[in-house]
Amino acid sequence: MSENVSTATHPTPLLQDTFTVGSRTFSSRLLVGTGKYKDMSETGEAIAASAAEIVTVAIRRTNIGQNSNEPNLLDVISPDKYTILPNTAGCFDAETAIRTCKLARELLDGHNLVKLEVLGDEKTLYPNITETLKAAQVLVDDGFEVMVYSSDDPIVAQELESMGCVAIMPLGSLIGSGLGLLNRHTLSLIIENAKVPVLVDAGVGTASDAAIAMELGCDGVLMNSAIANAQNPVMMAHAMKHAVWAGRAAFLAGRMPMRKMATASSPQTGYFFQ
Repeated sequence: MSENVSTATHPTPLLQDTFTVGSRTFSSRLLVGTGKYKDMSETGEAIAASAAEIVTVAIRRTNIGQNSNEPNLLDVISPDKYTILPNTAGCFDAETAIRTCKLARELLDGHNLVKLEVLGDEKTLYPNITETLKAAQVLVDDGFEVMVYSSDDPIVAQELESMGCVAIMPLGSLIGSGLGLLNRHTLSLIIENAKVPVLVDAGVGTASDAAIAMELGCDGVLMNSAIANAQNPVMMAHAMKHAVWAGRAAFLAGRMPMRKMATASSPQTGYFFQ
């Protein structure tokens, strides 16, 4: 969905640069998860450092009120401050994913923005597209605003968009792998054709991966492991915040053309000595 924005029409593009997902508009294009931190305190500190506005929560693995005897994640990431994005991590069929989204809606007082992921196997955590399409249609028909984890297939992305998903989230590489963006060309095809936001989901390992995703024209990046598994998660969260900002700025600025041969940086005329 992203378009190159001229500074002639947007004199301060990054100060006014927002993106809309479904019925909600956000300023931060970095989305973060809540898993794998050493404790709740580190979770809260890293998320605050990231300046993220959308925080995704695995409903099947995290307590947000369904277990009264356990610490509640919402005590650290308050819905008053963040947009909570329930996700269906750990679901391997459409029925379980649909049920999980409905549970999240009940726990969050009718909240309808969800991240759908239906996995194919436990080894790769690659999306099961058949079950993803099935679940997406049911959820959209039931009034959910569905952000959907998908393979980096442009045709699948078009199908998910056409059925009403509000954001397409192709993987950069396997979840938790840290391998970065392995197929930039197909991501570019998805971005060029989409009329809804496209956010890289999975595979980011370090700040340069996030910057590259944004330079390609992605509307945002979602990550968890890259921050939580860093030796210093809070510092990495800061790095990711700036990487997403820098990548978006570079995309808006418009990179110079690539050339096969050198082009001198200084003028070729007006030499003092011949």
